[in-house]
Amino acid sequence: MLLQSTLRKIATVTAAGALATVAAAGTASAAAPSSWHHHHLYKGQVIAKTGLLIRNAPNRNAKVVGSLAYGQIVWIKCKVNGETVDGNPRWYKLANGCWAWSSARYIENIGQAPRWCE
Repeated sequence: MLLQSTLRKIATVTAAGALATVAAAGTASAAAPSSWHHHHLYKGQVIAKTGLLIRNAPNRNAKVVGSLAYGQIVWIKCKVNGETVDGNPRWYKLANGCWAWSSARYIENIGQAPRWCE
């Protein structure tokens, strides 16, 4: 009886660990659009302390289509020159669920800098 109880506990812990691993993997892969593989995208992190607005064009007069929180990880497709923000003319085309733009001034690259948009 003790052996069966021990085996049942091990099986329960193993199954819970497997479910947690699957859930974590699903969450991580959901951040980038399903139509793009991660090797087509670049990674960045929002450094604007109060959060960051995302827009439908690379300038501050463009329509706001969402926002990102401080510290949030973002996927970047490419960069363009646009309106200068605090001395930085670069804007990133983001791939977090929808295509939108944000000033590169408030996103720190993680790894390689994004390529230029075509």
